[in-house]
Amino acid sequence: SPDSIGRILNLTAPDTVRPAMHAIYSQLKRNKTIVAPWHGLFAVVVDGHESHSSYKCCCDGCLHREIRTATGTRTQFYHRNVSAMLLCDGFEIFLDCEPQLPGEDEVATAIRLLERILRTYARAFDLVLADAIYTDPRFFTFLHSHGKDVLTVLKENRPGLLAEARTLSELVEPTSICQGRKKIECWDMEGFAPWPEIKKPLRVARTRETSTIKRQLDGKNEEQVSEWFWLTTLDREQANPKALVELGHDRWDIENHGFNETVNEWQTDHVYRHAPTAILIFTLLCMMVYNLFHAFWTRNLKPALKAKVTMRHIARVILQELYKGIHQHLPQPP
Repeated sequence: SPDSIGRILNLTAPDTVRPAMHAIYSQLKRNKTIVAPWHGLFAVVVDGHESHSSYKCCCDGCLHREIRTATGTRTQFYHRNVSAMLLCDGFEIFLDCEPQLPGEDEVATAIRLLERILRTYARAFDLVLADAIYTDPRFFTFLHSHGKDVLTVLKENRPGLLAEARTLSELVEPTSICQGRKKIECWDMEGFAPWPEIKKPLRVARTRETSTIKRQLDGKNEEQVSEWFWLTTLDREQANPKALVELGHDRWDIENHGFNETVNEWQTDHVYRHAPTAILIFTLLCMMVYNLFHAFWTRNLKPALKAKVTMRHIARVILQELYKGIHQHLPQPP
């Protein structure tokens, strides 16, 4: 029953689940499933995710905020965790997650998560990708002190650095990059020193990306232009402008492939019991299921079969076999 699931999850120690996730990673590594992309850099994406919120239910691990409604200001309780996903060539797996505690910000939670990941997966990745909120001297200093590179988005939350990068980019000749139908102009600049805590000069990249889309309503082609800024510790010998731009956009994989699928298909945000340990254990188990399923989809299924069926169909076939029970004769896997 759901009550039993919530009770058992709340009695489970997180340190018993995380080694199982590491065992899956080790097996995938030995089986040559985890392969570096063309630029040779393994990246870990770190991002926060809000699992649920409530105006009535509250526990010791709840964060709270004031929400203005039509009837007045109300206190809303919610849970947020910071997750880490390893990006490989055509394959992504979750490594770990850490709940955000009351009174701390997302950057402090991410640093606590990375401290554990660096002990367990020290050789698994080369750099960390993150959103603009992580353009913080604490984040850069921590990773640089542990010998890891970092790449974050540069936005209006750092207005001084953004204005400086925009001004200096006008003095640099852009590099043209082609990605399919998208045309990219990249201004690559080195020698930035925004914070005295970091002794290594940083690198800023500005891109103007032009793509053409066809409107479904009238069938006309429309040109769309977007502009991005990135701040990184990578130098040009480690990553050329094309690799830097690709890594910058790969940050979205944790949302597009990770959170989107685990929430909509695996119901990760479902709360069996409103308790910090139960919520964390269920999230870790869903991440483990995500890793196992995508390893099965990537390594065990032939391309001809994957061209005919969807991931949802394969998941339903697996569920059907589980419901049949191990005492019955099960069909051979495809």
